[in-house]
Amino acid sequence: MKITRITAVLAALIAVTAIAGCTAPTGNTPPSEASNGFRCAAGETYVMNVMVSAHPYWVPVYQGFKQAAEAMGCETAFSGTPDYDISKQIASFDQDLVQKPAGILLHPMQADPFIEPINAAIADGIEVVTFAADSPESNRTSYVTSDNRAEAAYAAEEIVEVVGEEGEYAVLENPGQSNHDLRVTAFIAYMEENYPGMELVGRQATNQDSNKAYQVTGSILQANPGLDAMWIPEAGSAEGAAAAVLEAEADVLIVHADVTPTTLDLIKDGTIHMSLNPNQGVQGYLGFITLFMAAHPDLIDPFNDYKESGYNPARVPFIDNGFSVITKENADSFDLDAYMEGRSTE
Repeated sequence: MKITRITAVLAALIAVTAIAGCTAPTGNTPPSEASNGFRCAAGETYVMNVMVSAHPYWVPVYQGFKQAAEAMGCETAFSGTPDYDISKQIASFDQDLVQKPAGILLHPMQADPFIEPINAAIADGIEVVTFAADSPESNRTSYVTSDNRAEAAYAAEEIVEVVGEEGEYAVLENPGQSNHDLRVTAFIAYMEENYPGMELVGRQATNQDSNKAYQVTGSILQANPGLDAMWIPEAGSAEGAAAAVLEAEADVLIVHADVTPTTLDLIKDGTIHMSLNPNQGVQGYLGFITLFMAAHPDLIDPFNDYKESGYNPARVPFIDNGFSVITKENADSFDLDAYMEGRSTE
């Protein structure tokens, strides 16, 4: 089952690759400025920058990013830091800027620390689009993500359908990362508004650390032996939580966002009930399309005041790439090794 919202803007962006190689209508733009149409100049490069760069989540995203880039004759590079460290990610972002790419598709670990770096990049002529997590107060041109509120509502409804309208639940969280924050706060708010009989008995920060998730889940279970369910905004913490639930031989329904090979195996064996996973390949594909358009604003002459306001005419505040529901029945479709077979592992 897939949850996807397609808007007119999104449909238009998807259509870009269908006309890759064609010359776009130039409107008031001199033909010399738009003669390449939806194609890159020789050596034109776009970068994807992340934190915890070895995390499997990025693999399908970067594959989608490359698919769109290759369709337009563009070069790509993967960048970031292997650490969960905001200072190191900003340093890697700054190093990317030195290479003068046409644009950077960025997953900012935290929103506010990236405001200045993003604004400085754009002021220097390097466009920035965020994905999965955002820096909304920055001048980033677009934001591509799944609908975190919809994910939270879906998770809440699934939990209530299985355990009933009265019970105990806990959440793990990752404060400071915008999409994870929203998944948790929206889930709690949804439960409070719609199912007051469901009681929040545990809320712990694990910061995507599976060992910490294992420890805090064990403590939550000791204090609340009647715990019915857990909602977890990412897969790393779900790995640790599932281990603690198994060790305690507890009957706890686990629903989490994202997926890793480990949580996929836990879904297959029934330890984890369900994952709500953003459509990662679509996320990367649309991330590239919006980034390319941001770097080539001469290709569009919209019916608005962009010339007076100074805004990039290709600005798209939010694109929903949709999410998939992973259960035991369809888990094989999310096998990362099978997906990557025959593909470049760059």
